[in-house]
Amino acid sequence: MNRARTAPPSRRSILAGAAALGAGTLLTACGGGKSDGSDASGGGSGSWSFKDDRGTTVKADGVPEKIVAFIGSAAALKDYGIECTGVFGPTKAADGKPDVQAGEVDIDKVTVLGNAWGEFNVEKYAGLQPELLISNMFEKNTLWYVPEESKKKITALAPSIGISTVGVSLTTPIRRYAQLAESLGADLKSEKATADKKRFEEASARLRRAAKAAGGIKVLACSGSPDLFYASTPSGSADLTYFKELGVDLVEPDNPDEGGFFESLSWENADKYKADILFLDNRSSALQPKALAKKPTWAKLPAVEAGQVVGWSSEPRYSYAGCAPLIEELAKAIEDAKKIV
Repeated sequence: MNRARTAPPSRRSILAGAAALGAGTLLTACGGGKSDGSDASGGGSGSWSFKDDRGTTVKADGVPEKIVAFIGSAAALKDYGIECTGVFGPTKAADGKPDVQAGEVDIDKVTVLGNAWGEFNVEKYAGLQPELLISNMFEKNTLWYVPEESKKKITALAPSIGISTVGVSLTTPIRRYAQLAESLGADLKSEKATADKKRFEEASARLRRAAKAAGGIKVLACSGSPDLFYASTPSGSADLTYFKELGVDLVEPDNPDEGGFFESLSWENADKYKADILFLDNRSSALQPKALAKKPTWAKLPAVEAGQVVGWSSEPRYSYAGCAPLIEELAKAIEDAKKIV
């Protein structure tokens, strides 16, 4: 199940098995800045460096402009005005529209190197003359959606940066992407950046209030594939960890996989855990309500019968702009929910 919840093939064995505009004008115009002084530095025509979550410090003579990134990473950077030249990972939906993970990225203006698990056109990547590769990490030191079989060729073509999104709370990868964006030329004190952060903080406060007033409303983060129903563990993802910190009563599966990310259940046992709200994985790799309606056990789940199913962006773009609406949606769902189990 991909990223602890649906189905491309192994977190590399378990997970995966089971998920700049050529020379961005903002970069050349802004040069760079410093985030916290220890992880990044930028300097226009001078030197640039950034220490990623592998502990690797990437250095360059100037701020990288030809950036290639996992689509979720590109979407997070886009929220700060940083454009990518190329992307990989779920970018276009089957109807040609932007995938849910694309955020505000203009998918018609970037080179798509691969749209599904295992797809990464190395030759096309080399042709972009990349200066920097960026991706999330759901396993230690493993760049998400960079295929194992071709990673040596890929990482030999440009330095890479990995941002960890597991074993931490949501605000950590958000902060790290903000630092990275700032090093690449973003202005974190801009009106938009300031407003986005304020919205995130207000949304978080609202969710805390909603959870406190909910009176024991239980939420199950889940995902569906043709053969299995996945119950996710709060500790297996940064967003769920954060929601639990805010007081959301999340169901804790008692028999998670060896990585501790989710419990795989047959559809016959999809009702193992009782929940008032189902927080349903909305990625294109997971079954959505229309397809799930064909599963008899899904239709009989109390939360489904009560209409208390809310979409879960289980791979959010880690920015204040990307996460604030998601928190607002969950807060509203809890505010509106009735206790049914």
